[in-house]
Amino acid sequence: MSGVLAISIATEATEQAVAAAMSVMLPAFPPEYGEAWSAQQLSSMMHLPGAQLVIGRLNEQPVGFALLRSIAGEAELLLLAVHPVHRGHGFGKRLLDRCMAEAEGGGAQAMFLEVRRGNPALQLYNKAGFIQYNVRRDYYTGSNGQRTDALSLKIILRQD
Repeated sequence: MSGVLAISIATEATEQAVAAAMSVMLPAFPPEYGEAWSAQQLSSMMHLPGAQLVIGRLNEQPVGFALLRSIAGEAELLLLAVHPVHRGHGFGKRLLDRCMAEAEGGGAQAMFLEVRRGNPALQLYNKAGFIQYNVRRDYYTGSNGQRTDALSLKIILRQD
């Protein structure tokens, strides 16, 4: 894997930013879990105050993205994805680190996220220091009707 991951941040739902995220979204989220968002859902979220779309590019090609929303001293990581062919190279960690820095720099004291039980990204979040504080039973419904729990995680970014 050659090249340096370049990270940019979009605060508006431009066609280019949404297209970059969608080029990763569709292959990154297995359809059987029902976690991927549509371009319309992503664009709608980008119109809310405090939304940021963090895009990681390798040689100008999108390889990962994260959707973050910060408001009233808290941040929520709504999505984080790395294209399957680019996993295992630390890009997810770089995107998460950037989101945490952006949130903290914007005044957030804590960051929250929800993740499907059994999602391999749990390892990334645990290593970063996120702790589980809740379970939403049967939150996700997969394409086959299978229900899966969502784990609610948080990390304290700073204490004032």
